[in-house]
Amino acid sequence: MSSSAPLAPAPPARLYATAGLVLGVFLAALESSVVATAMPSVIRDLGGQHLYALPFAVYLLTSTVSSPLWGRASDLLGRKRMYLAGVIVFLLGSALCGAATNMGLLIAFRALQGLGAGAVMPLTLTSVGEMYTLEQRPKVQAFISGVWGVSALVGPLLGGLIAEHFSWRWVFYVNLPFGIPAMLLVWRYLRETVERTGGRLRLDWLGALGFTLGSGLLVWGLSLNIWWQVGLGLLVLAGAVLIELKHPAPLLPIATLGQRLPQVGLWGNLLGGAAYFGVIAYLPLFAQGVTGSATSAGLILTPMLIGWVLASIICTRLIKILGLTRQTQFGFVLLTLVFALMSLFAHAPLLVISVLGFFVGMGMGFSMVSLLLAVQSAAPRRELGATTSAMLFARQMGGALGTAGMGLLIGTAAIQEGGEALVGGLQRTFLLSLLLVALGLGLALSLKGGGPAASSAPRQPAADLEA
Repeated sequence: MSSSAPLAPAPPARLYATAGLVLGVFLAALESSVVATAMPSVIRDLGGQHLYALPFAVYLLTSTVSSPLWGRASDLLGRKRMYLAGVIVFLLGSALCGAATNMGLLIAFRALQGLGAGAVMPLTLTSVGEMYTLEQRPKVQAFISGVWGVSALVGPLLGGLIAEHFSWRWVFYVNLPFGIPAMLLVWRYLRETVERTGGRLRLDWLGALGFTLGSGLLVWGLSLNIWWQVGLGLLVLAGAVLIELKHPAPLLPIATLGQRLPQVGLWGNLLGGAAYFGVIAYLPLFAQGVTGSATSAGLILTPMLIGWVLASIICTRLIKILGLTRQTQFGFVLLTLVFALMSLFAHAPLLVISVLGFFVGMGMGFSMVSLLLAVQSAAPRRELGATTSAMLFARQMGGALGTAGMGLLIGTAAIQEGGEALVGGLQRTFLLSLLLVALGLGLALSLKGGGPAASSAPRQPAADLEA
């Protein structure tokens, strides 16, 4: 068995390493916002309107399933080499996506791109958790949130402008100028050593295969309304969980996730991810159908992303004042209220939907950041990568299922027809999102604690989230 043990780098090296990691985060954040705004242009060029949801769903699927594998591998082999491998795969997938000549190839290359993306965010958060002390970490998290803010401002607009004035292919090629410097900085300055502790390296390949196959069947079946595949996918996922229970180094840290706090974090991320990413995939299609402009399709996502970033920054500053429990509960309360309003005002002008979207992002920022910080801080160091990845796994898996399920609710005919039919479909997705975040709120309210004293312990910031 091997374990990753980063050395404490000198401040300049740590600064440069952090810059490389943050640049990688910008890369991943830009991808999540740029591509969504370009998809209406993609389907006009390549066709395949009935496959509209799949480029989103397969990207989320492969990034989701691979994320725990990258995290567990980094626990055993080291953060740096796994991070670099992930970025290489991501950039290769991006280049191939830009060269795709039909929707089938684009879907396949998006799957490869997602495979690499599964390494970027979890290994960045894990590396930051090891390089910085608990007192320093909120400031770094706030800085990372600021990077998300920049991408929130420029990403949707950039995607719309590129698709409208150049070609949607450059939406994928734009990743290359950011990914290459990120790789070089991390390769040069991230100080890390891998300690051999005896035993043989055992990654949970069978569990990874089970999760990939089961999740793929589930998402594909939901996207294309093939119910026997949905049922088979659920059976395969159940089998993968049984494999996890018996493996000495499981893909997901089952023992840790069996505790109350990680359970709430896991389900909260799953429900929140399904509600948020399911809606965000279809809002640009709605906006472009109303205005006829790809730029407008990008702008409608900007308030949601800015709201998430702003709340993330505020959240890290209020930990010692409010505690993580109260911030998590506040986030889910806000999500519940706003999705209820979006359900009522689905026919409102785009400006109203954009304002409500800002508060959806705020709710996600408060709830998701609080849960991640709590679970990450409570995890044993030997499982830090796997536990961090498990939370992102749940959120992204929720996003993949939400995107596929909401596409089913909207219907292919409504996507093609647009107008009132599309608005009615979106209203149904808002109602489903309302149900999902209401369930998340119920879980958050079951947690106890949350006062300032509970969150002030220097080495146990998650103590106020224990049931």
